[in-house]
Amino acid sequence: MVGPGRPQFVLFGSSIVQQSFIDGGWGAILADLYDRKADIFLRGYSGWNSRRALQVLHQVFPRDADIQPSLVIVYFGGNDAMHPHPSGLGAHVPLREYIENMKKIYLHLKSLSEKTRIIFLTSPPLNVAMIREHFGSAHDNQIRSNESCGMYADALVDFCQQSNIKVINLWKAIQQREDWATACLTDGIHFSREGSEIVVKEILKVIKEAGWEPSLYWTTMPNEFAEDSPYYMVRSDGKTTFNVSNGISRWKIKWTGNEIKSKL
Repeated sequence: MVGPGRPQFVLFGSSIVQQSFIDGGWGAILADLYDRKADIFLRGYSGWNSRRALQVLHQVFPRDADIQPSLVIVYFGGNDAMHPHPSGLGAHVPLREYIENMKKIYLHLKSLSEKTRIIFLTSPPLNVAMIREHFGSAHDNQIRSNESCGMYADALVDFCQQSNIKVINLWKAIQQREDWATACLTDGIHFSREGSEIVVKEILKVIKEAGWEPSLYWTTMPNEFAEDSPYYMVRSDGKTTFNVSNGISRWKIKWTGNEIKSKL
């Protein structure tokens, strides 16, 4: 790997994660905010459910790795919540098993390091009409419903609250916006820029309020190679240089502490 070593944040999940690095995606926004502070690793696998995740969990997060992640953000549930297919194949995972799978994922991640922090994301809401418009009959006999996603989201929140795990209820957060069904989704399932911004706000709120030591909140983490240098642009006095290392770009101002307002 390249050096020097930075804290590692891993996004682990299904297509909600895999597509998070698109232009305006929530993963891309986090990578921008944490530049010079942390490396954001994408481990997203479209179509996966919690069963499939368990099959490779030890490969994605080996216990004997020299460096363990500082933060893992986990999303599974939307595919698990699909209705069963008549063939017995498909992504559906019964609710009780889904929660047990998420517990196993959490316990493994927790065992990696005392400093590994974990945030779970619940299933977001769905726009069934938009899914039909974009995917046609592809989802016939393996129906997705907003009600089912809400049920799986509530169950995950209950488990996390009982287990003292940080969790973000995306099903509720996204629906706080009145026009969420069209503004926050691109195809009825995945996030638009507006939806991604809600996800980022909720993640930053959790990180800021967690009280973790060291802090993983983006404005409090040190910038890499932030020391003064004679090779920066020269100030108007002609004698000193202007160190821009700790400056916040204009487009990041909206993500500073005073502007972060949760939808929950």
